[in-house]
Amino acid sequence: MLNKAHFKALGFVGLLTIVLVFGLPRQTAAQFKLAIGSLFLPLFGLSRTAHHLTREAGDALVSRGELLRLNEALRHTNAVLQLQGQQLAAVIAENDRLRAYYNWQRTTLWKDRLRLARVVARDPANWWQTISIDLGSLQGMREDLPVLSQEGLVGRIKSVSLTRSQVVLISDPGCKVSAAIEGTRELGVITGSASPINHTLVRLSHLASTTVIKPGQTVRTSGSGGVFPAGIHIGKIAEDPQAVDFGQSSEARVKLGADLNALDEVWVLTMP
Repeated sequence: MLNKAHFKALGFVGLLTIVLVFGLPRQTAAQFKLAIGSLFLPLFGLSRTAHHLTREAGDALVSRGELLRLNEALRHTNAVLQLQGQQLAAVIAENDRLRAYYNWQRTTLWKDRLRLARVVARDPANWWQTISIDLGSLQGMREDLPVLSQEGLVGRIKSVSLTRSQVVLISDPGCKVSAAIEGTRELGVITGSASPINHTLVRLSHLASTTVIKPGQTVRTSGSGGVFPAGIHIGKIAEDPQAVDFGQSSEARVKLGADLNALDEVWVLTMP
């Protein structure tokens, strides 16, 4: 802080400057003024720049409440966009699935006899190997109609009410299916799941003891028995056949084409 002695010194310097400026020759005085001005101009420029920056900073300042409001609005917009993206992805997936279903329906052998049904209930533990669909007698359903998916045979209708039907799955021992191995004359019978906990494999029983088949061969319905028409895809041979009944017959495991644990919609094959 400036005291009285400082003010006296500044006054003396100022007075000396005036005397020198006005007492010196004109050319010398002009050079002296230029030198003095060059000393103070940076200070004046710095002052104007600081004032300009201060004014701009003041204009840019936003209150904390406004920042919080803007942040909340952005978060809400982001959440809405994410939800819309998820809904769009679900719609695209649904369209792709339905397109695949109907393309399959148009190209399959039984295209005019297929009725699309939704799975509305199933046994959570899968003990009884059944599902319920949303078609009943009012929609022309009856017992023993075959039920299938794009990937293969699912089962047959076991019982019917007015608006619902119960379907017994091919992995249930009660849903016996006469089957033929493609490329051969071998016939057998699908007699239920090959494992109590793995329903993707079923047993192909009653094969001749001399049967020669190999993994990867396709298994389809044979048409025998009067329930399932010939040609419905069942699955593929999963392993070499094993002798059973003291060598009187053999049995093989078949990997099902249809995923029985992921059935949302199925097709019911109606009678002509």
